[in-house]
Amino acid sequence: MDDRLTGQTVELLQTMIRNACVNEGTVESGQEIRNAEVLASFLDGSGADVELFHAAPGRTTLVARVEGSDPSAPSLCLNGHTDVVPVSPDGWSRDPFAAELVDGEIWGRGAVDMLNLTASMAVAVRHLLASGLRPRGDLVLLAVADEESGSRWGARWMAEHHADLITTDFVLTENGGLHGGSDTSPTVSVTVGEKGVAWRRLTVRGTPGHGSMPFRADNALVTAAGVVSRLAEYRPPPMFHELWRRQVAALPVDDETRETLLDPDRIDDLLATMPGPAGHFYSCTHTTFSPNTVTSQSKTNVIPDTVTIDVDVRTLPGEGPEEVEAHLRAALGDDLFARVEVEPLIDDRASTSRTDTPLWDALQRGVARSFDRATLHPQLSVGFTDARVHRELGAIAYGAGLLSPNLSSREFGRRFHGNDERIDVESLGLTTRLWIDVVRDLLG
Repeated sequence: MDDRLTGQTVELLQTMIRNACVNEGTVESGQEIRNAEVLASFLDGSGADVELFHAAPGRTTLVARVEGSDPSAPSLCLNGHTDVVPVSPDGWSRDPFAAELVDGEIWGRGAVDMLNLTASMAVAVRHLLASGLRPRGDLVLLAVADEESGSRWGARWMAEHHADLITTDFVLTENGGLHGGSDTSPTVSVTVGEKGVAWRRLTVRGTPGHGSMPFRADNALVTAAGVVSRLAEYRPPPMFHELWRRQVAALPVDDETRETLLDPDRIDDLLATMPGPAGHFYSCTHTTFSPNTVTSQSKTNVIPDTVTIDVDVRTLPGEGPEEVEAHLRAALGDDLFARVEVEPLIDDRASTSRTDTPLWDALQRGVARSFDRATLHPQLSVGFTDARVHRELGAIAYGAGLLSPNLSSREFGRRFHGNDERIDVESLGLTTRLWIDVVRDLLG
C-alpha cells in the first residue's frame, strides 16, 4: 500500500465525518453541500470537470467527469454517497463526529457507510489524473446526497434531471471486500445484486375521545399496536434465488447444514437456533417487514383517531407491488387489513448484474494484487444502494471495496447504522489501491 495515499484517504474521511451530514429523512436534513464542497476543493486542479447540482437547498451532489479518448471504450462511474444516518450518542464510546484515529481505526458515523469508500474514490481519481492517466473511456466520480433515505434528492434526482452525466457502462459503489471462504479457497465478496425496497406507510383510523373514558373506545393506537404485532410475527415462506445457492456453496459449514440451508421445509427451524449470521441469512431468503416508526398527533388525554406506521419492506427477486400487498394481507388478516390505508413510499424491485464482464475481471485482477489466492464471490445485498438507479439506466453495477482480512463479516455488519462505527486504516489503503488498479485496468 502507498502510505501517502492512505494518509490522504484518512484525512479526507475525517473531514467528511466531522461535517455531520446527517440525513433524517426530511428535505431540510442532510445538508450534503458541506461534503460536496470539500470534495470539490479536494479535486480542484485535478483535471476533472467538477460540477455541483442542488436538488434542494443544501442537498448537493458532485459530479466529476473525465472524458475518455475513445468513444467506443467502456465508461466507469465510481458512486459514493455523502450523507449518514442519525446517531444515538449515548450508545457510543466516543464522539460519533470527532473522527478520532485510535489504535489504527477511524471512529465516526459514516466510517463504513459509506464515507470511507467515497473518500477513497476521490483520492484514487485525483491520484490517477496526477499520474497522467488519460482514460480511454469516460471516468465519472459521483458523490450523491440522500442515499440513506431512498435517493430522492441524490441519485434518483440526477437520473431524472441529468441522466446523460451519470450514465456509464459500469458502476462501482457500496459494498464489498469482505474475506471469506476457507484457508484453501479464500474469497473476497462483491455485491452483484440487492433486494427490492418497498417502504409502506400504513394509516390506522379510529374515533377521538377523552382519555378518561377508554372503555369500548375505537382507539387508533390500540389497533395500530395489533398491526405492528402481526407484522413482527409474520413469517413468509423462504424463496431461494441463484445468488443464495452460490452463497451457501461457499460457506464454511458441514454438508448437513448446507443441505438444510437449501431446504425450504427446514431452513426456518435451523435459523431459529443458529447463532451469528442467522439474521442475515433470513433476510437473504425471505421478504421482510420491519415496522420502524409509529406517529400520532394526539396527546396524553386524547384517544387518538389517526396513527401512521412506517414499514421497511424488503422484497426478493421477482416480487413487486402486488406481492407486497398479498404479504400484507397474509400478515394482518382480513380484520386488520381492512383497518389500514396503505401508501407506497418507495417501490424499487430487486436488481442484479451479471458477472461475465470486463469490470468483474478487472476487480479479480485488482484483488489478486493484494491477495493472490483469493477469488471473487458474488453476493446479494439485503439493503439497497444507489446501484439500483444505475441498473435502471442500463449499467452493470457492483458493490466493491477491499477490506482487511482481520475484519470479520459479523463485526463489519454490526457497525452499519450501529454504535461505535469505525474502519481500520489498512482497509482504507487496500480500497484506495483497488480503485486505482481497476480504473487503470479497465480504462487505461
